[in-house]
Amino acid sequence: MDPIQLLDYAGVAVFAATGALAASRKELDLIGFMFLAGVTGTGGGTLRDLVLGVPVFWVENHIYIIVCAVVALLVFFGAPLVEYRYRLLLWLDAAGLAAYSVLGAAKGLEASGSAIVAVVTGMLTATFGGVLRDVLAGEPSVLMRPEVYVSAALVGASVFTVADLAGVQGAVAALIAVTAAFLVRGGALKFGWTIPRYRSRPGRPPEELE
Repeated sequence: MDPIQLLDYAGVAVFAATGALAASRKELDLIGFMFLAGVTGTGGGTLRDLVLGVPVFWVENHIYIIVCAVVALLVFFGAPLVEYRYRLLLWLDAAGLAAYSVLGAAKGLEASGSAIVAVVTGMLTATFGGVLRDVLAGEPSVLMRPEVYVSAALVGASVFTVADLAGVQGAVAALIAVTAAFLVRGGALKFGWTIPRYRSRPGRPPEELE
């Protein structure tokens, strides 16, 4: 199994775990756990494949759905043992984001040969599943949190794309990029790193618009 495929399974499993943890916070039944785990684990990759016009990965290989179901089952019985589930959700989401930003970039580069497309598909793959999870679970969206999120996916996808185009071996490029993305997102969670945000200004008086 090559490093990119390993990232694929790891990303699905980790994101599925965050979906199941969100279900535990809402005290859903086992089917609810499996649904949220499946949507979160496959959401980003599904959007990526639809954008690239390639067969959807979990339709071609049903193992991904089985992975999501098994993870949901494990979390269903194991979640009561975890005291700070939201904190764990955020850190697992950071790991999934790091893995999926690289995986999405690799698949985008393979399908299109374009560095720009690779970076965009890396960002979509890494973030869309988490967005779906939060919307369906009624949780505050990770996109609305003040610390860096999408930018971490941008770092991972960009580092991998540049390294791959520079001829760095695939496994090494993936490791460097995953580490970079996780450090950025982890630093944001640990230290509250942010980038400058838009600040609205008071509207102009009507007389100035004449």
